[in-house]
Amino acid sequence: MKNIFWGLILSAFCALANANTGVALVHGTGKQTDAFNDYWTADFVNSVRRGLPNQANYVVINCDFEQFMWADGAAGCLAQQLTNFVNSRGITDLVVITHSNGGNVMRWILSNPTFDSRYPNIINRTRWVNAVAPSSAGTPLADQVISGNSFEQVLGWILGFANDAVRQQQVAWMSYYNSTWLLGTAGRPSLPRQFYDVVGSDVDSSPFDSDSYCGGYSSTVALEATQEFLNSCSDGFLNCTSQAAAGTVWFYDTQLTNGQEPLNHNQSRRPCFGLDVILRNDI
Repeated sequence: MKNIFWGLILSAFCALANANTGVALVHGTGKQTDAFNDYWTADFVNSVRRGLPNQANYVVINCDFEQFMWADGAAGCLAQQLTNFVNSRGITDLVVITHSNGGNVMRWILSNPTFDSRYPNIINRTRWVNAVAPSSAGTPLADQVISGNSFEQVLGWILGFANDAVRQQQVAWMSYYNSTWLLGTAGRPSLPRQFYDVVGSDVDSSPFDSDSYCGGYSSTVALEATQEFLNSCSDGFLNCTSQAAAGTVWFYDTQLTNGQEPLNHNQSRRPCFGLDVILRNDI
C-alpha cells in the first residue's frame, strides 16, 4: 500500500511538472471593458502573475456581469474568453481567481457542465478556483438596492443599480439558486473542482491609520457606512457567512495578511496587505 501511495504522489508531481500553468482573473458585478486597469489595477495583476512559470500565461476577463450569471453576456462571455485563453496558450493547468459576483458566474460553469459545450473543456483544465470575497449567499445590500429606496444611491458605485446581477444577489434568490442550480453549498453535491474562499472580515476606516487608505480612502469610508447594514463580520458589502457559503474556506483575511489587517470589499481586489503575494505564491 505504501508503494502505491508514493507512486500516486510521484505521478501527481510529474503531471504538475509537465503542466502549462495559466491564471485567469474574473471580475465581479459590472460591465467591464478594461478590468486590468479599472477593476484589478496593473499593480495587482502584474504581482499575481509573477507566480507563473511563464508570466505571459494570464488573462483578465472583460464581460457583462450586470446580467444573470447564466446569461450569454455573463457565463457565455466568460466561457468564450477562457476557451480562447486555454486554447491559444495551450493551458493545461488553469488557476482561476474570482472576486465577488465573479465567483457566482464561475460556479455556474462548474455546476452545469451540460449547459454549454464549452464548459467541460474549461472544467477539465481548471486546477482550482480562488474565490476572493465571493457573494455565494448574496447580500442584504442587493435587497436594499432592489427595494428602490435612497440607499440605492449609496451603493451605486460598487453594485451598479437595479440590474439583473444585483437582483440575482438578493439573499432569497441566491438561496434558491444554491438549492437548485449551483453546487458546493451545504447539503448540495460538491463542485467538480476545489473552490477556495478568501473571506474579508471587517472595514477599518480610521483617517489616522495609513492602512485605511489602501485601495482608496473614499471607498473605505463608503464601505464603513454600508457595514452598518451587515453583520459585524463583513467586508462592508458581504457578510462573512455569504463569502464562506460555497466550497471551502481557505482563510479569513487576518489569518494571513500582513499585520493581520482585514480586507474590505474594495481592498480584496487590490495589492493590499500582501494579498497579491498570497495569491501569487498559491499559483
